[in-house]
Amino acid sequence: MISWDEPLRTPLGAKTAKKLADELGLRTVGDLLRYYPRRYATRGELTDLSSLAEGEHVTVVAEVYSVHKRDLRRGPGGKPRSLLEAVITDGTGRLTLAFFAKVGYHQRELITGRRGMFAGRVSTYRGKKQLAHPVYEMLPDDSAADERAREFAERPIPIYPATKDLPSMTVARCVGPVLDQVREAGLPDPLPSDLRTRHRLLDLPEALERIHRPAESDDVPRARLRLKWDEAFVLQVALARRRREAADVAALPRPGRSGGLLQAFDAALPFELTEGQREVGAAVAEGLASTHPMHRLLQGDVGAGKTLVALRAMLQVVDSGGQAALLAPTEVLAQQHHRSITRMLGPLARAGQIDGAENATKVALLTGSQGTAVRRRALLEAASGDAGIVVGTHALLQEHVSFADLGFIVVDEQHRFGVEQRDALRGKSAEGRPHVLVMTATPIPRTVAMTVYGDLDVVALTELPSGRAGVSTHVVPAAEKPRFLERAWERVREEAAQQRQVYVVCPRIGDGDGPAGEEAAAAENGASGTEAAGEEGARRPPLAVTEVAAELAAGPLAGLRVEALHGRLAPEEKDAAMRRFAEGRIDVLVATTVIEVGVDVPTATAMVIMDADRFGVSQLHQLRGRVGRGGLPGLCLLVTEAEAGSPARERLDAVAATTDGFELSRVDLEQRREGDVLGGAQSGRRSSLRMLTLLRDEELIGRAREEAARYVDEDPELAGHPPLAEALEALLAEDRAEYLEKT
Repeated sequence: MISWDEPLRTPLGAKTAKKLADELGLRTVGDLLRYYPRRYATRGELTDLSSLAEGEHVTVVAEVYSVHKRDLRRGPGGKPRSLLEAVITDGTGRLTLAFFAKVGYHQRELITGRRGMFAGRVSTYRGKKQLAHPVYEMLPDDSAADERAREFAERPIPIYPATKDLPSMTVARCVGPVLDQVREAGLPDPLPSDLRTRHRLLDLPEALERIHRPAESDDVPRARLRLKWDEAFVLQVALARRRREAADVAALPRPGRSGGLLQAFDAALPFELTEGQREVGAAVAEGLASTHPMHRLLQGDVGAGKTLVALRAMLQVVDSGGQAALLAPTEVLAQQHHRSITRMLGPLARAGQIDGAENATKVALLTGSQGTAVRRRALLEAASGDAGIVVGTHALLQEHVSFADLGFIVVDEQHRFGVEQRDALRGKSAEGRPHVLVMTATPIPRTVAMTVYGDLDVVALTELPSGRAGVSTHVVPAAEKPRFLERAWERVREEAAQQRQVYVVCPRIGDGDGPAGEEAAAAENGASGTEAAGEEGARRPPLAVTEVAAELAAGPLAGLRVEALHGRLAPEEKDAAMRRFAEGRIDVLVATTVIEVGVDVPTATAMVIMDADRFGVSQLHQLRGRVGRGGLPGLCLLVTEAEAGSPARERLDAVAATTDGFELSRVDLEQRREGDVLGGAQSGRRSSLRMLTLLRDEELIGRAREEAARYVDEDPELAGHPPLAEALEALLAEDRAEYLEKT
């Protein structure tokens, strides 16, 4: 039997293949057939020549009245040039057709007295209406000519994403023969026939035919529906298989114990856990006690208390005799976590010290920039098991880092890490596979949770701890209303006068770095500081930390204690700056997005984000989560030069309108490509979704998930559905395989 996608794996023919490969990355029949039109045009209703309007796209049926070729001035290099002008008429008026290329061909086709269909855009030249380089088809002299003309005019024209050297018409011409080739070869369908019947879906060859060569406009939505099901269903089958396989893998249960660290920690807490923290904590505790590895995603808005949930889970594992590792994306965040955990545990984190609790453990910190002695001690504490909790950056992933009994891994802001990095840490467990909790403060729409994180059990913290006063956000249109920016700096001075701290965030570090510096600043946290840039054409360079800090200290904030923080500072300098800020010895900290996640200073009440339009929705929401974390109300000012009504300004207005991260996650998804969500941001590679849109196709994805679970439960190896099994294998062989396999 033919492999379901064997015809699709056939290399493209030689003539146009190089251009398709070089310009568009299309190398096989399947690549070309999955290169879908981005929209469809129509040639327009059949139009009388007497009623033509300039600029209108028309299709006319007319008779060739006259044809005239004339020579023009020689072109570059002395090459002779010609113009062919044909006049056509339908009895109501006349129209000129102008051809500057392939003059000889058109002269042979356009014979006086013959009728044809002519389509193009009406323009005017020297007072006469004309069609320049129209598409046309000559008609036979029979009674069916009028009907053919009508079909020609109404048939949708596919418009493909194109390049300067590879226009849409060329792509369309390449697709036609390939479609014929596939239909002749036969193409087994990866979607089971009973599924297609239940959901009234076209078979695959018919869907490909209709998406590329629709006979009428109704063909396109039916084809799109079928092709969306292809993408959603096969991906959900892969995730359903992963969930099933995970249930068969062994893990050492970590149920905790009575009278241990967790019980002592809970007894010392100066506040009550929220209902959400208790519910999520119970679910995580149950997962840790399982004989199969827990693999859970904890999502919660900024300030929802995810770190506390994770710490309680880590203590349960330590009480069970194991170790827990917390992987953070930056040194600033790793140091912050280490300080925060050590402070929250108090005597429980001071094993071996005079003031340590009897059953205390150690909390080790491991980063790449530590001195030799400090690093050696941290490595020894991890390897010996003295440190029940090890906090670190990518340094935890290095080969020479070992653990006595790694039972639990917490990954903070997990989207910042590549697949191989997460897998390297998981491989350090000696007994079975460790339990894993990945956390994100970027709320995730349900459809993304069902796709990107479809093999994880997702839990969410939706309420904030009591005592949070909240954050108010305002857009400051600096170009339109300079007085608003002046008032912003006055507000900063007012906050400082009350012994409160203020952040000023810039998208670039400075010190002469070029445009790439903007990326460098954002790269400290693995985020794209330019993800929202470029909408309005060329602009001035983004504002830089070093320059803004100096200008503020000498200008509107003169007399205040202003310091800069960014990724180029030595680790000890960054740590010292954060300590001074937290202790109230700095009034205004001018920083890059290095402070985006995890940094917790309760007395920080205000944030001014410069060039706010250069940040994405999620990033802005993360940043403002750094203020208003204590009992004092927070203020976030989004400074921008973006014009009112522009996409960038609309994005900022959306952020200012709500602090609901889950609502903003939908706004964010609306403004981003699917590849941003499923490709580089997750696996570091190109997205496999071409037709499916996560926001608009939520219902379809949900149905595909249910269908996939049913097929995998009934037939785990998909032995009864060979084309589906082969489609799954093909998916797992593509770029996203490593993400699916290693998470």
